[in-house]
Amino acid sequence: MGDEHARPLMLVHGLFSNAETNWIKYGHAQMVADAGFRVIMPDLRAHGMSAAPHDPDAYPEGVLSRDIMALIEGLGLHDYDLGGFSLGARTTAALLSQGLKPRKAIMSGMGMQGLSGWEQRRDFFIDAIDKRENVKRNGPHFMAVMFMKTMKIDPVAARLLLMAGNRVDMDALLSVDTPIGVICGADDHDNGSAPELAEALPNARYYEIPGTHMSCITRLELGQSIVDFLTA
Repeated sequence: MGDEHARPLMLVHGLFSNAETNWIKYGHAQMVADAGFRVIMPDLRAHGMSAAPHDPDAYPEGVLSRDIMALIEGLGLHDYDLGGFSLGARTTAALLSQGLKPRKAIMSGMGMQGLSGWEQRRDFFIDAIDKRENVKRNGPHFMAVMFMKTMKIDPVAARLLLMAGNRVDMDALLSVDTPIGVICGADDHDNGSAPELAEALPNARYYEIPGTHMSCITRLELGQSIVDFLTA
């Protein structure tokens, strides 16, 4: 989306979502494109329009980081920005910890514990997948299962993807000097403390927007914060 000769920004969506829902539906991508960027929005493996294979060999360790890196290289991007929401933010963090150097990076819907304590978060979603036919309306997995079903996520593929991991080297990440915008809903605590994450990063700025982990996606403040950070 946007002028093909404009500065590229790659935005990576969250778990069980897709580019359309995360970035296009509520106007964020258009807002960023109108600010002078070319917005590139892949659907992650096992999500959206991407393939969802059931072969475990299709999900090597760190597959999401590998996929995004391959896309960056395949598009010939050199001077670009990178960001994501939730799982997309974690993928961005993993790439930064591996030495990737975009001009600026965005981590939205992400806090410190979502990076340093990923196994607990991963196990929660694997449990949701395994219990998807028996969740109770007031149970902890209900919203995740309903969203997964609404988005028509293949549970076998999603489980394999989660098991593949997406390791973030926290020591390396916390020494990265890339400017990072940490954007999070005021009532979003799903991945821990976003202010704590912003404080720990050497060159980060925190943007608080209205909403929870799910509802902040619908707020124009998300797109505006992305624009504000990238154009600052």
